[in-house]
Amino acid sequence: MRMAVIAQRSTPTNDRLSLQRSERASWLRLTPQEAVERLRPGDVAIGRLDVKPTVDGIDDGIWALGELEANGVKVLNGPAALLAAHDKLLTARVLRRAGLAHPRTRLVGPGDRMPLVRGPVVVKPRFGSWGRGVERCETVAELALLVDHLQGETWFQAHGALVQELVPPLGYDLRVVVAGGSVVGAVTRVATPGEWRTNVALGAQRLPVRPTPEASAIALAAAGAAGADLVGVDLLPRGDDWVVLELNGAVEFTADYDLDGDVFAAAATALCRAAFDEPTAASEPVLA
Repeated sequence: MRMAVIAQRSTPTNDRLSLQRSERASWLRLTPQEAVERLRPGDVAIGRLDVKPTVDGIDDGIWALGELEANGVKVLNGPAALLAAHDKLLTARVLRRAGLAHPRTRLVGPGDRMPLVRGPVVVKPRFGSWGRGVERCETVAELALLVDHLQGETWFQAHGALVQELVPPLGYDLRVVVAGGSVVGAVTRVATPGEWRTNVALGAQRLPVRPTPEASAIALAAAGAAGADLVGVDLLPRGDDWVVLELNGAVEFTADYDLDGDVFAAAATALCRAAFDEPTAASEPVLA
């Protein structure tokens, strides 16, 4: 059986996953077009299409995942899961339907009236990553000024912007990697001094961590709500609990995420198990 990572770009995570080897499967990385041409029934495709660098949508290839499934290829992280993870408006809806804590979210499009908000809010692209386009507004006046400025942005014209309540930042968050229904990796991301955002692209530092059973349970529930087989779940601390901030359907991870061994091997093992529709091994705890 071939396990194919489907992505438009080479990244360290995609490359490390495609180098995995086991008795049950050989791994490789393919573009969506290559996948349609080469994969056959009995093979497995893992959707790793990312947000476009222009943050105005998802990389081309959703069509290929649907075609592969129709052709008898097993698809993990399929179109619905990637949309639920990458479209932050859809993320908010699936999390709310699952009863998971998530910041109150509203959509503002070109020409829309400003929503009535109380307290500080975060404005972000509907399809976003790397902290690009994410701004904090303390007042309604600041929000109106920012939205007026965004009218000229291509991503705003295409999809509008999300306005979310601000979860009071404590300078860190927790990113949990879920694969095949198991927690396989995690880090704490610590923001740089004076920065409220915890994106590594903005200078945040990754620190190894073992998530609590409570945090792991929330991450697993969030992944399940999105129907995602390989996803990053970002959790923000609020009081004694966690709030699900975002999902990432093409999450990048490194050796810093290791829990009880190689995080890439752990993800590959969990995904192989999902490909064979096998339950989580009793010897491997779901809650790390």
